[in-house]
Amino acid sequence: MPTSVRLPAEAEKRLKDLAAATGTTKAFYIKEAILGQLEEMEDVYLAEKTLERIRKGQEKTYTLDEVEKDLGLAG
Repeated sequence: MPTSVRLPAEAEKRLKDLAAATGTTKAFYIKEAILGQLEEMEDVYLAEKTLERIRKGQEKTYTLDEVEKDLGLAG
């Protein structure tokens, strides 16, 4: 799926220089950068949304004791 990204001039120049120096496309490096960071970004941004819901009382939380009891691990 085609996607457009506008980069700051310095980042664009660095990307262009890297692609030229290695004989690889800019698209390759953009794809590598996104795939390399996507999981971390999902973790951070989804955790922030969950924390927001917790603070608003929209998300239930459980204590360790509750989880252990529910899983039959309480001793």
